[in-house]
Amino acid sequence: MNVLGIDIGGSGIKGAPVDVTTGTVIGERWRIPTPSPSEPAKVAAVVHEIVDHFSWQGPVGITFPGVVADGVTRTAANVDKAWIGLDARKLFAEATGREVTVLNDADAAGLAEARFGAGRGRRGLVLMLTFGTGIGSALIMDGLLIPNTEFGHLELDGHEAEHRASDHAREKHDLSWDKWAERVQAYLEHVRMLLSPQLIVIGGGVSKRADKFLPHIDLGDTPVVPAELLNNAGIIGAALAAARVA
Repeated sequence: MNVLGIDIGGSGIKGAPVDVTTGTVIGERWRIPTPSPSEPAKVAAVVHEIVDHFSWQGPVGITFPGVVADGVTRTAANVDKAWIGLDARKLFAEATGREVTVLNDADAAGLAEARFGAGRGRRGLVLMLTFGTGIGSALIMDGLLIPNTEFGHLELDGHEAEHRASDHAREKHDLSWDKWAERVQAYLEHVRMLLSPQLIVIGGGVSKRADKFLPHIDLGDTPVVPAELLNNAGIIGAALAAARVA
């Protein structure tokens, strides 16, 4: 079964068809910069453009960078505040004319990694963290998603963690990889203390450059590994979520 997955991020919106039986992205992704300001109507127009690009007729899974409950977007930390309280599922369904499923972007990445990536076959608690415009989080317990965790907003050194340790913060403050890794190390120690996960998976845009910072990270007997699906995890997880509903 093939499903179109679309991943809405703070800087780009990307999509591709996915074979949900293997977790394989089919063909090349199509990416369009996220509109600025990222108002719902403008983002919906981009989603419609991606659906049209693939001439897609079936179900569509869509991620959103915030809490999503029953298709309604409840928070909007890194996108326009007009998303708060919006029925995003209805918005995207009307924009595309397709059946859509909407879920948190990190949750989608966590689903994908648990099924096809670094968390495959793992029992116990797996924590997925995506480092990009902010820090997204997903908790997977024995292969099942515990949705809408927001551990990027934990306090770290008097600041929201994602303001100190996201990839955006690394770029904004012009940090070297090893200096940024010091902030990530402090953040990971904090979430490990709270959650005691059996595995931490690092995703988002930085996952493809894990060799630059992971050698500087040490959590003792808690393994920290890069996402195997790299930056496709959100697309694959969105498609998986839509396939479960379809």
